[in-house]
Amino acid sequence: MANTPYPESYYAASANAVPPRPTLQDDVETDVCVIGAGYTGLSSALFLLENGFRVTVLEAAKVGFGASGRNGGQIVNSYSRDIDVIERTVGPRQAQLLGQMAFEGGRIIRERVAKYNIQCDLKDGGVFAALSAKQMGHLESQKRLWERFGHTQLELLDERRIREVVACDQYVGGMLDMSGGHIHPLNLALGEAAAVESLGGTIYEQSPAVRIERGANPVVHTPQGKVRAKFIIVAGNAYLGNLVPELAAKSMPCGTQVITTEPLGEELAKSLLPQDYCVEDCNYLLDYYRLTGDKRLIFGGGVVYGARDPANIEAIIRPKMLKAFPQLKDVKIDYAWTGNFLLTLSRLPQVGRLGDNIYYSQGCSGHGVTYTHLAGKVLAEALRGQAERFDAFADLPHYPFPGGQLLRTPFAALGAWYYGLRDKLGF
Repeated sequence: MANTPYPESYYAASANAVPPRPTLQDDVETDVCVIGAGYTGLSSALFLLENGFRVTVLEAAKVGFGASGRNGGQIVNSYSRDIDVIERTVGPRQAQLLGQMAFEGGRIIRERVAKYNIQCDLKDGGVFAALSAKQMGHLESQKRLWERFGHTQLELLDERRIREVVACDQYVGGMLDMSGGHIHPLNLALGEAAAVESLGGTIYEQSPAVRIERGANPVVHTPQGKVRAKFIIVAGNAYLGNLVPELAAKSMPCGTQVITTEPLGEELAKSLLPQDYCVEDCNYLLDYYRLTGDKRLIFGGGVVYGARDPANIEAIIRPKMLKAFPQLKDVKIDYAWTGNFLLTLSRLPQVGRLGDNIYYSQGCSGHGVTYTHLAGKVLAEALRGQAERFDAFADLPHYPFPGGQLLRTPFAALGAWYYGLRDKLGF
């Protein structure tokens, strides 16, 4: 049987040591079978175990192999489409529920880190950086919007103040969210997996779900075993493949690229980001960056539609990094990798149920670190019969990409080109 290792990333190279996990080679019974050991699956498993369910997690590769272990490591609130867009789409009542949940994921992460003593370099503070007066106006509106839903840990930054938090002369201002922040994402996933096991949950690695046998007592088949359960949670996201065809039609895997410098040393690192906040700009095709625990700069950006791996990641991302920080022109890049996230046409997550006992959440559209932790709680609530918050997500409208799977990539790339042009022209 194939053994799928982690990609060669900074996160894999600096991951906390964990014991090997078994491959499923038997037939087992459980209350809930979770497909996927990323944030959605691990968060679901933890909430379910804390409420007395028996839980078995199946992972095709290793814990955190997908987006959960490869992302930029930024704790960013709300969704990829903000609450005002949701309000215009579905009306005030549903938007009120979703708005109340928009800032919950970051709190869940901090609660997990504290409760289970997870070592993941958690730091508070995230900055949205504006490249134009128009983007600054959007941040002013966003601050008012978020405060309307009770989120008050926000500070607008003028041109002087943003220079105090990031040594980049591109920005005209920004907004600081102290409930944002950053983490070592793979170590967060590994810590959550250890918490799952400490509560009696079982995680099988190198155990891909190859078929779901639907019915009153569904069965998930792997190459060497099967899990019979009362409920299934599908949490494969961009790495699910065509296991559930109904879910593949309304989503598209996309790749994003990340590089990590050599260690910069305390003085240079502090000169770039004096307060150690993470930063993302306000472009549609945004750049994002932060410092690691050992004072490297992680810099990411770009989107490859259809999730193809670029031939030279450093050639794509290094110029973006040097535009922000020309002082790093002689700094060596130690790691470069890509990872997939799942895009929906609405850029809002897809949540729902197939039949009576198969639940799913997917399509974070690049906003997954916080949302996935919330999703696990919402899915666990639904399995316990508390469905109001689940229904608020499940009732969001979703549509297939124009042209189906064949044409979804060129259509999305065309849209990205248009918005990228708007970014460049300052529209």
